[in-house]
Amino acid sequence: MSDAAPTPRPTVETLARLLDVHLDDLGLLERALTHRSWAFENGAVQPNERLEFLGDAVLGLVVADEIFHAHPDEQEGRLAKVRAAAVKADALADVARSLDLGAFIKLGRGEISSGGRDKESILADGLEAVIGAGYLDQGFATAYDLVQRLFAETLAELAERGAALDYKTSLQELAAARFGGLPRYEVSDRGPDHRKTFTAAAVIADRPWGTGEGRSKKQAEQRAAREAYLALQAADHADGEAAGGVDGAAGDGDGATGSGVDDGAPQPSAAHRDGEPVG
Repeated sequence: MSDAAPTPRPTVETLARLLDVHLDDLGLLERALTHRSWAFENGAVQPNERLEFLGDAVLGLVVADEIFHAHPDEQEGRLAKVRAAAVKADALADVARSLDLGAFIKLGRGEISSGGRDKESILADGLEAVIGAGYLDQGFATAYDLVQRLFAETLAELAERGAALDYKTSLQELAAARFGGLPRYEVSDRGPDHRKTFTAAAVIADRPWGTGEGRSKKQAEQRAAREAYLALQAADHADGEAAGGVDGAAGDGDGATGSGVDDGAPQPSAAHRDGEPVG
C-alpha cells in the first residue's frame, strides 16, 4: 500500500520545478522523500537516511562558504555560531515549510495520523535528503546554487541579529544579568494534532516580556524569546538614557553653585564623567 495521505501526494516533478533544479534521475528525489516509516510499511524500500547524511555535509559546506565570504572581518567563533544557527533543525524546518515539503514526503500511516508532515525532525531530514539528491545527480555546483537560493533569507536574517543568534540563549544571559534569574516559557496550543499552532510567552521575574507563535513548541518559544530579548534591550537603553539625564542635571547644578569663575581649564564631558569610577 502506498502513502495513505487523505489527498494525493504532489509529484516529484512538481517539487523539481519548485526547486528550479533539473534532475536526470528523479528516482533519487523520490528516495529523498521516502521516510523510514513508509519504507518500513512497504518493505524492501530504501529510506532517505543515506541521502540525508550526504545532504547534511553539502549543506554545512555551502553555508560555511557563504558566510565566510559574506563576512570577511568576522572571527572564527562568530562564523561558527552563524553556521550552527543556520543549519539547526528548526531553521531547516522553516525552509522546508516554505516549500510545503511535508506534502511531498512519503510517510507511514502512523506518522501521518500523528502530524508527521509538519514535524520539525522529518522536515529537516527531508530537506537535507533533497539537497543530497541534487548533489548526487547534478554535482556540487547545482547543489551549491540550490542551497544558496533556499537559505539566502535565513542567512541574511542571521547576519542582522548581532550577538543574538540564538534568542533563547541570549535571553537567558540577559535575564540572569538583569534579574538574577532565568526566563520560563508558558506554552499553549490550539488546532488538531496534525495542524497545531503553539503560542509561547517568555516570563521573567513574573512578568511576560514577549510572546510568539509557531508551528512547533520550539519555534514559538524562540519567537517569544526574540521579542523578550529586544524588549529587555530597549528597557536597558531607556534606563541608561534616564540615568544619563539625571547625571547631566546634577552636573549643571554643581556648576551653578560654584564660584562662577571660568578659569579657562577644559571641563570633562558628561560621558567621561559617567565613565569614571565612583568612590
